[in-house]
Amino acid sequence: MVIFAGFEALDVYGPVQMWGRLPDHEVVMVAEDAGPVKSSQGAETVADFSFANAPPLDVFMVPGGIGTRREVNNPAMLEFLRRQDSSAEWTTSVCTGSAVLAKAGILAGRRATTNKRAWAWATSQDQSVLWQGRARWVTDGKYVTSSGISAGTDMALGFVELLYGRALAERIAHGAEYMWNDDPNNDPFTIE
Repeated sequence: MVIFAGFEALDVYGPVQMWGRLPDHEVVMVAEDAGPVKSSQGAETVADFSFANAPPLDVFMVPGGIGTRREVNNPAMLEFLRRQDSSAEWTTSVCTGSAVLAKAGILAGRRATTNKRAWAWATSQDQSVLWQGRARWVTDGKYVTSSGISAGTDMALGFVELLYGRALAERIAHGAEYMWNDDPNNDPFTIE
């Protein structure tokens, strides 16, 4: 999880809940500087690694939140994402995290989605992205982007299904007592 001041807590912790017990993955927090990072809700999360000492990540996720408005203009963030993307097996985002990936040039020419309430701002970060207005989440190659906030939890379970199969995704959702919207095209917040 790549976090920054003003990240949306549910964007991070919905997927953490779903991915936290996968058999061969460890969830770590990465930020420009290691240590406490305050969410937009005011709760702090401790970043295990800084951009300077983070290992190559097999899967990384960029959350949304009000802090993305700053991060799209943060050269350290954009360069870190490009560097990680070059070796990652999967690059994912929740909400306006896709705007940061887009600004880094990572989503150019790919299908992606973002938060529908911040649609105009997020999609303006790179007009070459094939933005999908009707999508809870979108998978295009190794890129998985999701719509606003709670859609990240649905995407995280969809990602579990993609990697490990339907049975494990359902077991994780059930264990969390979570009503999974398992259809990436079932988006009640569609932008036409």
